[in-house]
Amino acid sequence: MGPHDDQPVVESGATLGQGRGAVIMVHGRNAAPRNILDLAARFNRPHLTYLAPAAAGGTWYPFSFMADITSNEPGLSSGLEVLAGLVQRVEAAGIPRSRMILMGFSQGACLTAEFAIRQASRFGGVLIFSGGAIGPAGTTWNPTAQFDGTPVFLGCSDHDAHVPEPRVRETADVFRRLGADVTLRIYPGMGHLVNDDEVEFAQGVIDAVAE
Repeated sequence: MGPHDDQPVVESGATLGQGRGAVIMVHGRNAAPRNILDLAARFNRPHLTYLAPAAAGGTWYPFSFMADITSNEPGLSSGLEVLAGLVQRVEAAGIPRSRMILMGFSQGACLTAEFAIRQASRFGGVLIFSGGAIGPAGTTWNPTAQFDGTPVFLGCSDHDAHVPEPRVRETADVFRRLGADVTLRIYPGMGHLVNDDEVEFAQGVIDAVAE
């Protein structure tokens, strides 16, 4: 059993399987589902189901997302398994990946980006707020699957203490190479947060899924 396997998943919005789609929301380091679900209120799209898994101890993996991958085990693999299980749960409720949005902030954004790259297919959207793909400098990401035009958003400050801008740009390039429709926005002096422009973009992705 992985460290995150027995953690709860908090739901809000429409009942799973009865709404127009689903958003899997992954919280950041030293946080909880309620923190990331605050974004669901800002989105103001209650006709979708929002599912927020919890990390054991509030943290998905112990070190920087750019540390050696083995140093972040078993948390990293356990977190990826949690997301895989949630995708399967949403699909079992009758919601295809094309009506499913993957979203994360900070450490949760890194986990989401890594999961999406490894599980590339036609999702409804991938929203990466202040995060990037996981691995030390020099890591290459070479999955064989494609995103088939999945809208992918990456937003980050130009000076984020936790997430270097070059890794965000590198991650955007990986998504492009895998056939995603990528929007990258670097915000001067933003800080480590989700701003109103990012929320507005997310609303557009959600609305497209819910059509």
